[in-house]
Amino acid sequence: MRQLTLDGRSLTLVHLKAVLAGEPVQLAIAKPAMAAVKRARAIVEAHVKNGDVVYGLTTGFGKLKSVAIAKEDLAQLQENLVLSHCVGVGEPLPPNIVRAAQVLRLNGLVRGHSGVSTTLVEHLVTCFNAGFVPVVPSQGSVGASGDLAPLAHMAAAYLGHGDCTVGGVRMKAALGLKKLKLKPIVLGAKEGLALINGTEIIKAIGAEAVLRAETVVASGDIVAALTLEALLGSLTPYADRIADLKGHQGHRDTASNVRRMLKNSEVLKSHAECDRVQDPYSLRCVPQIHGAVKTALAHVREVLALELNSVTDNPLVFPEDGSVVSAGQFHGQPLSIPLDYLAAALTTLGNVSERRIEQLVNPDLSRLPAFLTPQPGLNSGMMIVQVAAASLASENKSLAHPASVDTIPTSANQEDHVSMGPIAARKALQIARHVETIVAMEWLCAAQAREFHPELRAGDGAEAAHALLRSKVDALIGDRWLHDDIEAARAMVASGELRSAVEAAVGALRV
Repeated sequence: MRQLTLDGRSLTLVHLKAVLAGEPVQLAIAKPAMAAVKRARAIVEAHVKNGDVVYGLTTGFGKLKSVAIAKEDLAQLQENLVLSHCVGVGEPLPPNIVRAAQVLRLNGLVRGHSGVSTTLVEHLVTCFNAGFVPVVPSQGSVGASGDLAPLAHMAAAYLGHGDCTVGGVRMKAALGLKKLKLKPIVLGAKEGLALINGTEIIKAIGAEAVLRAETVVASGDIVAALTLEALLGSLTPYADRIADLKGHQGHRDTASNVRRMLKNSEVLKSHAECDRVQDPYSLRCVPQIHGAVKTALAHVREVLALELNSVTDNPLVFPEDGSVVSAGQFHGQPLSIPLDYLAAALTTLGNVSERRIEQLVNPDLSRLPAFLTPQPGLNSGMMIVQVAAASLASENKSLAHPASVDTIPTSANQEDHVSMGPIAARKALQIARHVETIVAMEWLCAAQAREFHPELRAGDGAEAAHALLRSKVDALIGDRWLHDDIEAARAMVASGELRSAVEAAVGALRV
């Protein structure tokens, strides 16, 4: 079993990938981090003991920030805060995303600026390691004062309220804790606020979106290369000297990927002197289009890498001078804008993949049998695959409208500008899933098109992609139930199986 030691500073997407993939992971906290937690907690306890009026420690919240709370009511205040914020709605987030959020919330707390107790940290670690997963609704957060509603549901489960899953079985949180021989946590001053003030839901969903994007972007290059061969396209626009004139790394990486996948291609050699002067943009401009998607992905990945180790709590405790400072670390704007960028980039990848499907199935464009069936007319072949791809591509265009440009005042206008980060994250993830399917559809069509040139060996990577698909999906002879073919291809794209098979043949692809 993999052990992940959190210190609040060194968590990476690679670490989170294991959690999101459902791998068995056990958490531990680094000793220096636990010492930092203890120092910050001493500041909180000193303020409480002295009866100081400090926001989040001894006062109400938001619009009620000026209401002082008696010392004997502080524990109740924290529980009330959590329960009152459990207003999430919609379908529950997948357990793997909640598990990632559990890790992220802990990682932020152990930086030592949240003022929670070591007891709370140890309890959260124990719950995670025991497989206790809160049930968290997916909607209800505007991504400003943290992901208040979803994180409140997560926190409430630790208190024995709401639902959880244990071993994949949903049950009441109180029963789940009992089954695992755990007691509900009792919150101290500041601790309820620390659990719900953060952007960990945005980060967890965003991390899933980025990881899926990495895989589908690589798959997009693979399938585009197979399509290029199937349509007897030219490799000339993929030359290094052309990439040098543009200057973008994404362009250069895409061109390099495609060239390596088409190495040793007999198809391209046999049509070196063909009469096509220029290929359509969806073939000729793959380096420019896919390259721009890679550039966007690199930026989002860079932002997310910073955010995985950021402190998003409020107020912040600074043990070096004993101060407790109210700020806006919980605001999700640093995430919502890049995630909207990712959504737009992935939408573009889906758009151009759908256009290549049209190039493949349309006999006026492909010079192949209509809709890639040996008997057009009697059979419809891949005709409606293109329609389904067009449907997803068009839906993506609606989803890609940026959530981050919207805002609505909340909490009696105390929170007068919000980020809509959770919505941006959910949309980016949904688009990523749609693009996985569109690319899978192109893969089916490109492989089917290759069946009309069986005498010519494809390039090394294209051949590997074709062989993998044919290991699970037969060539189309006559019309059949295509849904299962699409699902089989989509699963291989989404899981990274396609990428792995091609990389085994040509080496690591650049994404």
